[in-house]
Amino acid sequence: MLRFMSEHRATLHIICGKAGSGKTTLARRLAEQSGALLVSQDAWMSTLYPDELVEIADYLRLVPRLRAAMGPHLIDLLRAGLTIVLDWPANTVRTRQWMRGIADEASALHCLHVLDVSDAVCLSRIRERNVSGEHEFTLSDEQFAEITGYFEPVTPGEGMMTIHYGDSGFTN
Repeated sequence: MLRFMSEHRATLHIICGKAGSGKTTLARRLAEQSGALLVSQDAWMSTLYPDELVEIADYLRLVPRLRAAMGPHLIDLLRAGLTIVLDWPANTVRTRQWMRGIADEASALHCLHVLDVSDAVCLSRIRERNVSGEHEFTLSDEQFAEITGYFEPVTPGEGMMTIHYGDSGFTN
């Protein structure tokens, strides 16, 4: 076992996709298939900020606090040899750079999973999710549009190992 751990390089799995694209479903599948540790931003945010997180502006104010707390911890976990799946939206260049920096600081590998799912499919999934009550947060069509306004597509210039999934290549 010690020999395995010394030869194993941990991987940070990063997921990019609009709200409702299937990030959480993919994250769970990746973690189950690989035995990786799943770290969910929504679970942390809903636990730490249950009364503070009401609007998109609240998210923009609170997520940097969570990043500041989680970043060093994620680096330590990767350095300890744990592979991590971040169920955390990597939807802006800045966020992807932060996540890539965590992997680099820990001398870990990284893999960016990109969900290229149409807005119509995302909205349909969000509506189903809202009705089911199975997700920590609900989103209106207007909030989806607002959040989507921040989305920045991944470019080859970001230099990340990337796997793409489309509407038909991944089912929620």
